[in-house]
Amino acid sequence: MLVAWLECLVGFVGLLAGGELLVRGASNLAAAARISPLVIGLTVVAFGTSAPELAVTVQAAWLGSPSLAVGNVVGSNIANVLLILGLAALAAPLLVQSRIVRIDVPIVVAASLGLWLLAMDGGLTRLDGAVMFALLVVYIVWSIVEGRRESPAVQAEFALADLSRGRGSAEVWPQLGLVVLGLVVLVGAAHVLVLGAASIARHFGVSELVIGLTVLAVGTSLPELVASVVASLRGERDIAVGNIVGSNLFNILGVLGVGAMLAPEQLHISAHVLWLDLPIMLATAVVCLPIFFSGYRISRLEGGMFFAYFIAYVSWLVMDATDDPNLRSFELAMLGFVIPLTLIAIGFSLVQTLQMRRARR
Repeated sequence: MLVAWLECLVGFVGLLAGGELLVRGASNLAAAARISPLVIGLTVVAFGTSAPELAVTVQAAWLGSPSLAVGNVVGSNIANVLLILGLAALAAPLLVQSRIVRIDVPIVVAASLGLWLLAMDGGLTRLDGAVMFALLVVYIVWSIVEGRRESPAVQAEFALADLSRGRGSAEVWPQLGLVVLGLVVLVGAAHVLVLGAASIARHFGVSELVIGLTVLAVGTSLPELVASVVASLRGERDIAVGNIVGSNLFNILGVLGVGAMLAPEQLHISAHVLWLDLPIMLATAVVCLPIFFSGYRISRLEGGMFFAYFIAYVSWLVMDATDDPNLRSFELAMLGFVIPLTLIAIGFSLVQTLQMRRARR
């Protein structure tokens, strides 16, 4: 057990160092390549920080542990929105570009819904995985092309920001090298941390699915957590939000797509994941739309709400796994009181935003 705790400590320190290198390199890369930080966050940073999910899911699928493979991705996507965006917004309120609301979040919602529909027959085939991965490639190419077609006004804004930060003369390759170095440190640190955390979880007799949905999901999401929080604190809000949205899309289309293609048989999805965890993942994607739309920002209050819901979700998983006698009361309180109040608050905020915009016209 001592070795496991030391692995967790070393992994945590490595994550902090890797996150700083990654965000510094990514923000400079956006300036050097004349691509918006949002697109860098949606692609380079998002896909890079999802490398741990890819490694864990592909290994689990190849070794015949579909519960770990699928649980890791579904749990990571839930953690990305509720835990990571929540903590990043608590660190500093996050501004959300209109493109995120109009294009990228709806794409994530569509991908989440598509995954749920594909899983209705009990799993993902190799053909399903190939189609999912092909759609991801189309999205990457489109994002990069669109990122280089920013309007003159947006380009001028980037240029002024670059000069104010002293990044006008940055070259692409050194910054790309810094990004790669940060990713290597992040992935290695996350791997060490996950090994330690998984050992601790198994020591306490936690099931494979719960480990995938919690320990592995949060562990492999730590690069996203560190990258987004560091980006938020450094003022790179586009990278912080784009990282999460792009990472969730990559997890669905890329990680599960590759996992399904490499699995010895159909990548099985259990009834528990199909009828509980996948709908929760879809709901976390859908709820981003009204929150992001209401003022195009994520306030500290909304960040705190996301974080509280993540704690509630993990608590439910633990209570369900341990047959806690208070589970029923907890479910009734969430379904009958907390969730309805949250939806009412979101709806009220959205109506206020729409009324304010109409008044300005």
